[in-house]
Formats: sequence, structure tokens, C-alpha cells
Amino acid sequence: MVTPGGKNLNFKKLSERKWYNGAVIACIGVGFYVLLTNLGTVIGGIGAFLSNFKTVFLGVVFAYVMNPLAKFFYYRLFKWMKPGKTRWILSVVLSLLTTLTALLLLLGMLIPQLAESITRFSENYESYAAALTNMLQNSRFGAKLGAEQFEVLTQNALSTIQNFVRQNAGTILSGLANSGKQVMSAAIAAILAVYLLLTKDSVLKGIRRLVRAILPPSATEALLDFLLRCDDIFVSYIGQSLVDALIVGCINAVFMAVFRMEYVGLVSVVVAVTNLVPNFGPAIGAVVGGFILLLVNPWHALLFVIFTALLQTVDGYILKPKLFGNSLGVSGLLILVSSIVFGNLFGVIGVLLAIPVATILSFVYRDYLLPRQEEHRQRANKAAREKRRAAEARPTE
Repeated sequence: MVTPGGKNLNFKKLSERKWYNGAVIACIGVGFYVLLTNLGTVIGGIGAFLSNFKTVFLGVVFAYVMNPLAKFFYYRLFKWMKPGKTRWILSVVLSLLTTLTALLLLLGMLIPQLAESITRFSENYESYAAALTNMLQNSRFGAKLGAEQFEVLTQNALSTIQNFVRQNAGTILSGLANSGKQVMSAAIAAILAVYLLLTKDSVLKGIRRLVRAILPPSATEALLDFLLRCDDIFVSYIGQSLVDALIVGCINAVFMAVFRMEYVGLVSVVVAVTNLVPNFGPAIGAVVGGFILLLVNPWHALLFVIFTALLQTVDGYILKPKLFGNSLGVSGLLILVSSIVFGNLFGVIGVLLAIPVATILSFVYRDYLLPRQEEHRQRANKAAREKRRAAEARPTE
């Protein structure tokens, strides 16, 4: 390259200067510091950009989740058919119908019970407040505060709640309207997922061709092997988590039905869904389910919380080890740290993905980074030994 002054600028010679490595490291350090100090802005900007593609991403997620079910139908249910496009189309359509049927059954069970609980709470609102007031007045806190002051305090709290609901009615309505948009977005994503599954072979072939065109053969094989291992981890984790949540929800439903508790379906679904969240999910399910039962029968709420604690103990020490086995191989500390970090960065989605991401990071460190570092150290030690032997073999003057 020729500068305006007519001198040749040789980048190869420039990189051989003594100050070059230090300048590069300093630039990288400054850039990393700027990134960390503006991490929230950077993540917000990336999130705002990616939000334009959220329907596409949701369709990819739907396709990824439905793919194991479609493969199950293809290789098990329709194994009597000749392998081909027709067999795969039937498998994809049946997996979609199965998913929609399960979702509609779930909503058909939840919505009536949720509406009934809201109606009952609104009808018995005053009696619930009076019972809670009497219970707290008879406690030590109520005795120290005084009956009149306590009654004024509770009335002020109730009026504050009522005013909050009235003032935010528009926000609630806009939230309901936004929920309708989300339903439409989910429907479009489901249609996109079907198209992705039907054209899965051509899409994967195009991705492999692109990777081979960009990367050398050794790097291509390493990347494809890495992606296959990640896929096995995610599919295994999703399947085992769903089975575990289904078992926990069914056990909870049987327990509540035996003791004739209210809202068996609603509370059991809450327990099953929150059980998918690692570490903190079972506690959230116990609090939400206990609060729902507290509005109907406080003794049932207490019994439910005690049983949930026992059930989660059995689930953590018996069910999950049996289902997951040694497929994860990740320490509990790494899972907890991943849940906190990814939860702070990406919210609920980050918490849900904490365990598979921690598993991927663990095997990347164990199978890729650590062996290379050990190999590099061995080469360095070998070179040092050879240099020492050469120095010892050199004749002294």
C-alpha cells in the first residue's frame, strides 16, 4: 500500500515492530472495557434488533421442539409405510396436531378453573379480608399495634389495592390486547415451524454446504461434531424435563384429589410448569399453589406446602437422578451459577436454558479447552527439556 507521501506501507513489517503486540492488546482491553461498562445498552440494542425476528425465532424453537415427536412418529408409528416424503409429511402433521391437542386440553382445563377462582375471590373478597384481619388481630403483631390502628392499616392497604386496579385498568386492557397479538404471532410461528420441518433436509444440507465453503475440512468436522453434541444435550434435557414435570404434576393431582382439595387441575399444572425451572421453580410453585388454596381453605394450603416440600425432595434425589442419570455430568454449583447469571441476562428464558448451557460449557472446557492447554503445556515442557539437554551437552571452554 502507498501512502500519500509516496512511501510504501508494509503491514507485515508493521506487525513485527516491538510495540505492535502491546498496542493490539491495549486496543482489545479498551474495547472490552467499553463493552463491559455499556453492557446493558449493548444487550438492549441487540435485544431490540432481534425482537424484529422474534416470530422467526419462535418458529425455529417450535420446529426444534416438535422435531423429536415427528421423528418418533416417523420411525415408530408409521414404520409400516415406505420411507419417503409422504411418511415425513404425515409425521409432521400428526406431531402438530398432537401438540395443539395437548395445548387445547390444558387451556380447557385451566381457563374454567382460573375464571372460577377469580369469581369466587371477588364474591368472597370482604369475608376473606375480615377473616385475615381477625386472624392478625389475635396475633402478637395485632395486639402490639392495637385493634383500631390495625383496622385502619388494613383498610388503607385494601383501598390502595383497589385504587391501583382502577388506575391501571387501561394498562390491564392493553396487556390483554397485547396477549391477542402474541397469540397471532405464535400461530404464525407454528405455521413457520411446519414449513421448516417439511424442508428440514434441504435446510440442513444448505447449512452444511455453507459451513464447508467457509471453514477448512478439519474445522468443519469439529464444528459439526460440536453442534451434534449440543443437539443431543438439548433434546435429552427437554424430553427428560417434560417427563419429570408430568410425573410431578400427576402425583400432585392425585394427592389433592385424595384430600378433596379445590382447583386440582389449576394447582397441579402450576406445580408441573414451575418444576421446569431449575433451583427456584419448585419454591415458586409451592408459593403460588399455596396462595390459591389459602383463599379457600388455609389448612389445605398448609398441607399442600408440606406435601410439595416432600415431593420436591423425592423429585430431587430420586426422580431426577433416575431420569437424567449421568447424561449431564454437571455440578450443582455450576448449574446454580448459570441459573443466576443467565437469569439476570435473559430473564425466564435464561433460567430455563441454564442447565443445558452449563452442560455445554462443561464439556467444552473438559473436552476442548483443557486437552489443548495440557497439550500446549506438554510441548512447552518438552521444548524446555530439549533446550536444557542441548545446553548440558554443549562442551564447556
